[in-house]
Amino acid sequence: MGNRSWHSIIWSAVTVVSLLSLMTPFIIFTFSFLMIPVLMLYVKSSTKRFVISYVLSLLVVYLLTQWHGISLISVSLFMLPPVLVMGNLYKRKAPARSVLTAGIVTILAEALLSLLIGYMLGFDPVAKFKGFMIDSIASMPPGIREVLPKDQDWYVNFIVQVIPLYLIFVALFFTFVTHGISRWLLNKTGEGIPGLRPMREWMLQKSLVWIYLVVFVLDMFMNPASTALIPTLLMNAMPLLMLAFAIQAIGFLFFIAHTNRWKPVLPILAIILVCFMPPLFIVYSLLGVFDVAFPIRERFKKNL
Repeated sequence: MGNRSWHSIIWSAVTVVSLLSLMTPFIIFTFSFLMIPVLMLYVKSSTKRFVISYVLSLLVVYLLTQWHGISLISVSLFMLPPVLVMGNLYKRKAPARSVLTAGIVTILAEALLSLLIGYMLGFDPVAKFKGFMIDSIASMPPGIREVLPKDQDWYVNFIVQVIPLYLIFVALFFTFVTHGISRWLLNKTGEGIPGLRPMREWMLQKSLVWIYLVVFVLDMFMNPASTALIPTLLMNAMPLLMLAFAIQAIGFLFFIAHTNRWKPVLPILAIILVCFMPPLFIVYSLLGVFDVAFPIRERFKKNL
């Protein structure tokens, strides 16, 4: 009981500090870790203690910031559902894959629900975002505007069309960062939270190969300036599929290094190269497709 009390106090304090940091330049660093202290507080406390500690943390934030605290509290409450979902799975020692999937789906569901509520209340978030983009481009220095595409209307429409893609990437980023750090901290305190399988063992479903090929072919015949439903779906689906198969390719390189008992220099070098040479992303995605579609790994094992 004593340890639980100290854990509650410590993580409540960290929750307050992390929320207050959103009003400082440190927001660039701390926003990515916003879910972690609340998740730690939930897992390391009983339900009753968590509710009391969390409410007191929000109350302290409000008292210290007054009306500015309402926006901070709103951000924290938005992050609360994925924290509860992931925290419950941690308490049940669920597989890491289930935790990550549940966290990603919860964040996306919240984002979609927020958009729907906005539309029902007469507020159009997409139109507001589009207006914000137009005003931002208009206020940019001429030197920066020259770097942007000449057809600024097309550019703004393109940014708006890929909003679903941004939301998915944000959900992936927050969930993976939260899981990685929280699992490490929880295991340090003896919780024994399961992790993902080694990357060399990752394998996508073969059905995704056919989806990738269909999307790839259809995307070749679509007008990039079109705002119709099908082109918009393809515009969002193609980067996600390419990312999934590029990660598959990195896993394949880890498999090669492990099978040949090499140090993981090859996959690490591949990750570094793609950061500086983005066109390699396409090459990696194709390698990932071949890895899933054909029994390449079995042949490597037979040749040993």
